[in-house]
Amino acid sequence: MAAPSWRGARLVQSVLRVWQVGPHVARERVIPFSSLLGFQRRCVSCVAGSAFSGPRLASASRSNGQGSALDHFLGFSQPDSSVTPCVPAVSMNRDEQDVLLVHHPDMPENSRVLRVVLLGAPNAGKSTLSNQLLGRKVFPVSRKVHTTRCQALGVITEKETQILLDTPGIISPGKQKRHHLELSLLEDPWKSMESADLVVVLVDVSDKWTRNQLSPQLLRCLTKYSQIPSVLVMNKVDCLKQKSVLLELTAALTEGVVNGKKLKMRQAFHSHPGTHCPSPAVKDPNTQSVGNPQRIGWPHFKEIFMLSALSQEDVKTLKQYLLTQAQPGPWEYHSAVLTSQTPEEICANIIREKLLEHLPQEVPYNVQQKTAVWEEGPGGELVIQQKLLVPKESYVKLLIGPKGHVISQIAQEAGHDLMDIFLCDVDIRLSVKLLK
Repeated sequence: MAAPSWRGARLVQSVLRVWQVGPHVARERVIPFSSLLGFQRRCVSCVAGSAFSGPRLASASRSNGQGSALDHFLGFSQPDSSVTPCVPAVSMNRDEQDVLLVHHPDMPENSRVLRVVLLGAPNAGKSTLSNQLLGRKVFPVSRKVHTTRCQALGVITEKETQILLDTPGIISPGKQKRHHLELSLLEDPWKSMESADLVVVLVDVSDKWTRNQLSPQLLRCLTKYSQIPSVLVMNKVDCLKQKSVLLELTAALTEGVVNGKKLKMRQAFHSHPGTHCPSPAVKDPNTQSVGNPQRIGWPHFKEIFMLSALSQEDVKTLKQYLLTQAQPGPWEYHSAVLTSQTPEEICANIIREKLLEHLPQEVPYNVQQKTAVWEEGPGGELVIQQKLLVPKESYVKLLIGPKGHVISQIAQEAGHDLMDIFLCDVDIRLSVKLLK
């Protein structure tokens, strides 16, 4: 079944409203959006007018071609790609989404379910991996930390199996205060673990500062819920040039034990490409107690996956593993549900992603978002007006940018992403205002 095509080609239409605050009085300036974008608008419009079939994540962001990063890294050949299941869109209407979320699941008689909690340090790639598993971008992605500010589920439904993907962030109280994050983020991982069937621990192996050990908060979470099976996912392996680094990291993060067995270095070249578990000789895991505060790894992982979350082929190996781990049980959602987020929450998250990408340092963490208009236009397009409220006049200038370039770029990129999510034309207008 092919995904619906679009009749229109409008991306972010006609007018962008920008507030400029002067020394004495605020005034509104209207900027023709087409004059700001030039040829870029024509290029994006061409993409918007094309038909969609299956996942539409940006493969252009990959620099190593179509091959699996892990397969190239370890020298294995790739399996043939299978036909990608149709990925549902998210309704742009909140009432329709609410009805769908409470609708009786259309599950088969032999239904299976798996509740997965994805844990990892900030910026480890949780949202990127989640989007790749879902087949459509519904979670914000940014190079800055704490892009995701509210807990939400992703729902993967294939044949008789449904996977519920939860991605709570692991943060410390200090970082919660520093970045003005919601207090609920401190409790989300513990609540998520209570109903989890499997824990996926994600580590960014390209980050030299965090890759050598699991965070104390994460280890406390694993220790408290040690009865829940867990797997280790080593992300961004395509960024590593030396294979020996990967072996050393594996030994440290697993304490040399996977699925109750000691690992040997030669296993790196004989295991399945999705589940390599190499390690030099290590100590007996029984010499350390689970509650040892000096622990830097976890010796109770059932499997290890080495991948690049940007690679569909790499992630497919992990996804197939998750599908096999599902157990008989009732689905929680209708098969047309892709996420538990409301359309407004998705929009706010996507715009926040762009704020984080385009604004420096702590500025984006101090921007408040208020949706003023959310309605269907006369041509069936989604019309969104959102106010961006900032506490300092200097922030206003940074957010607007020279000749409105920054705010127009944010609107353009957000509109492009929202079209991919809702599969409809999007008319998005952003305004900036100084808080008094």
